[in-house]
Amino acid sequence: MRTITHTVRVEFGDCDPAGIVWFPNFFRWIDAASRHFFAECGVPRWEETAKTMGVIGTPLVDTHTKFLKTASYGDVLHIRTQITEWRDKSFVQTYRIVRARPDGEEDVILECEEVRIFASKREDGKNGIRAVPVPADIRALVEG
Repeated sequence: MRTITHTVRVEFGDCDPAGIVWFPNFFRWIDAASRHFFAECGVPRWEETAKTMGVIGTPLVDTHTKFLKTASYGDVLHIRTQITEWRDKSFVQTYRIVRARPDGEEDVILECEEVRIFASKREDGKNGIRAVPVPADIRALVEG
């Protein structure tokens, strides 16, 4: 499985009054890591795939997260992202957020598994989206 790493530096404003990362920020960073994953695999921006394939993005439909350690201001976090399973109209993307320690080891901060779909606008002209089959071109780029 291809693994792409997205790096985030924890800023003061990312933390709560106790000085630890406020949990919604992890989800913001994971969402950015998801798009970063596709970009690093060569998938065009969603604005482009909307024009060429009708795919407007990969919305989240399910998530499971384990918070294992805290992170604080000044930490550099590495978000390692993979697609671990392809389904007909969805895929499973996993994330492992780690912090390097001075001794060369890593602290695992968080593990997350998400189910996402490839989405397009509804064909009937109504508001909303619909899941579409996994585009073969995108899967080929990811599998490299």
